[in-house]
Amino acid sequence: MADFIAVPLKKPTDVDIVQPLKNLLQARYSTADQPLDYSDAINDLSKLRSNAIWRAFEKYESSLEIIYGYYDQLVALEGKIPAQEMQVPFKWKDAFDKGSIFGVRSSQTIASLSFERICVLFNIASLQSAVASTQALDNDEGLKLAAKLFQQAAGNYNHLKATVIQSIQQEPTTDLNPDTLGALAQLMLAQAQEIFVHKAILNNMKDAVVAKLAAHCEDLYGDCAKIFQKEPHKGLFDREWTSLILGKQAAYQGIAYLYQSLVCKANKAVGEEITWLTNAEEQFKLAQTKASKALFPELAHKVQRNLTEARKDNDFIYHERIPDIKSLAPIGKAALAKMIAPAYPMSQNFKDLFDELVPIAVHQAMAACDVRKSELVNVEISKSRDATQLLNSVLASLNLPAAIEITEGNTLPPSILEKAEAVRNAGGITALETLLNDLPDLLKRNTDILDETDRILNEEAQSDRQLREQFKERWTRTSSDKLTEMFRSNIAKYRQIINNAVNADKTVREKFETHRKFMEVLSKSPEAVEAAVPSGGQSNLANSSAVSTLRGLMEEVETIKAERDVIESELNSSSFDMKAEFMAALAKDGAINEPPMSVECLGKHFGPLQTQVRQSIERQGELVAKIQSAHSQFVNERGSTTNNRDEVMSQLAAAHDAFRDLQNHLKEGTKFYNELTQLLVVTQNKISDFCFARKTEKEELLKDLTQESSRQTTPAPPARPEYHKDVPTGPPSSAPSQPTPQGVQGNLPYPVYVQGMPVPYGASVQSPYPSYAPPPMPTSYNPYGTMPYPNTYSFPQAGGFPPGAPPQGYPHPPQQQGYHPPGAPGQGQPGYPYGGWGTL
Repeated sequence: MADFIAVPLKKPTDVDIVQPLKNLLQARYSTADQPLDYSDAINDLSKLRSNAIWRAFEKYESSLEIIYGYYDQLVALEGKIPAQEMQVPFKWKDAFDKGSIFGVRSSQTIASLSFERICVLFNIASLQSAVASTQALDNDEGLKLAAKLFQQAAGNYNHLKATVIQSIQQEPTTDLNPDTLGALAQLMLAQAQEIFVHKAILNNMKDAVVAKLAAHCEDLYGDCAKIFQKEPHKGLFDREWTSLILGKQAAYQGIAYLYQSLVCKANKAVGEEITWLTNAEEQFKLAQTKASKALFPELAHKVQRNLTEARKDNDFIYHERIPDIKSLAPIGKAALAKMIAPAYPMSQNFKDLFDELVPIAVHQAMAACDVRKSELVNVEISKSRDATQLLNSVLASLNLPAAIEITEGNTLPPSILEKAEAVRNAGGITALETLLNDLPDLLKRNTDILDETDRILNEEAQSDRQLREQFKERWTRTSSDKLTEMFRSNIAKYRQIINNAVNADKTVREKFETHRKFMEVLSKSPEAVEAAVPSGGQSNLANSSAVSTLRGLMEEVETIKAERDVIESELNSSSFDMKAEFMAALAKDGAINEPPMSVECLGKHFGPLQTQVRQSIERQGELVAKIQSAHSQFVNERGSTTNNRDEVMSQLAAAHDAFRDLQNHLKEGTKFYNELTQLLVVTQNKISDFCFARKTEKEELLKDLTQESSRQTTPAPPARPEYHKDVPTGPPSSAPSQPTPQGVQGNLPYPVYVQGMPVPYGASVQSPYPSYAPPPMPTSYNPYGTMPYPNTYSFPQAGGFPPGAPPQGYPHPPQQQGYHPPGAPGQGQPGYPYGGWGTL
């Protein structure tokens, strides 16, 4: 049996995955209406893990199927829950750890499902190498299985090489270092090619074929030898590995020469035959020297026997010249061994324990579709409400319908009295002042949280810089600047939100001061309101044609407003489920092309409602023109004298509209600040977790450096004089250790409703470098929004917002003439007080 190298396995540790996974699935998937219980599946997964990770050390072929099954479950589960949310501290030891006393890390703990999958795949490849190396090479079944397993092991190591850093996002242990994995992949490929050489010899294939197979095998072992003799591999792998690789490189060159000599023998080229055999003999001797053992003794004996016979025949019969091997045509190469990439599923009897869970890709597509739906609904409702606001402004400027309401004496028209009653019922101007005065305190609370978050992040960065300057190249962990780039970007964007909120507060206060006087009047009793309105002569225009026309037009105004309320209700209540379509697309194509699917579905559901909104706005334009024309006729019939009473009533109507707008703005502003506080607290806690993990890592690295310094021996003494050469030398100094590190919407974009904020600080197991878990997206309409807020699953134009689904924004300064709200190109919005996200 040939000597093969089997890679050692990573050693796992037992962890509890039951409760963390149960909590995660309940939090993410279970609802009050649809509670889910995956207790049985989670328990089965826990048992499967325990069986798989320990059975691997038995190194039997049956163990492969068990660990395959566990790996398949990990791949399936990782596709349905974010890997970093599986807050289980998986700990795996370095496969090549020899118990060094130096500070090199021999194990790694990461709370990530990806890390568990990476380590299990490493053990699968290692177990494949172990099972393949024990196969009997004297039958086809053993050869086929060994060839398949070595090629699969090569593909698995090569896959890990390309994905390990991206998956765990930390500096790995030495066995998972991409260079180490590349070396192992190359070794497995060489051993797979070696199996094909054995199979060719066993099946008595043509000598030329065997020679070409062996020549390529020699090339592969030559590449391995170069890799294994370089740093850091030279001190990582067992010395016997390198010796065996060098020996096999020479031996397979000897085998190639042997079978090429047989080709020459068949062609009666005795001189060339002797040349190949002579060099083959030298290679077999070199192989024995390199490997410290006899490799392929039967073939080596055959070389000696054939060489003796060939020389004898040439001396007595042929007398051919013995050419130099460099003058001969090189042997061709036949590469049969290939790296087989890991397939899914690996297990033959795989059954997904969590087949009812929706994949992450579907969740992301559904979230993106919901964002597009929210954007469309917000834009359409914004158009409708902006048009209504414009209509109210026109009516207020014309003192309609109060101007055409018939009253006796100085009694106020019913419409004015109704507006005053509505203001009083809403708390009057006192309620507005209370909300307005609360905003500075809410703003300061958010600013203080953000400043404190910035401070602890800066302190961590400063500490890292100081230690890096102190230890220089010995401080090997990743710098804070590289790890905190996303944190700082999020802080900057949250600070921009707060700056926009400050501008919004200013806009709201200016509008409040503009209408304060007449809002105070509306807040008083009916008698006080009547007393505040100047008396004026009442023209008897009851039978006027202009009044009749205006009354009819006012009825049309009410009809349009009622229609818009119905349209808005339908827009808000309209729902559709894209889950089935996305699942079908994922099953068919392996990916989801979400934008066109969502756009097509939205067009089907909301196209008729969009048409109704557009037609309503067009009707309003015609209606306003008729109202202005009829009002001009009304003024002519009544007389053109200025009526202070009409002006005051017009101001009261405008103050009522402003009161309603401000009340909505301030309530949403308060909600905005409160929800922003929760998001900032989540951000602060995540950064605090990060800084705590970095502090722990810093202390461990400082401890390693201190221990390393204490183990350093004194410097080597000067060279000894010649006459001291018999004095025994002292022990060599220890090599220094090399620690391995661990690696707004529109007008007033206040958020309306957020379903479930993130869990509070300390509610979950902390990972070394925590990542954001964005809360669910707001689903209700933001009354003053024209754009969807950016979010985790937003589109490129959203600009990429801090994870955690920020509040829906806050108003910008008043729009300029000609402003078109985002999402409604070409639709001018006269009278619309605030802009969209604009600067974000």
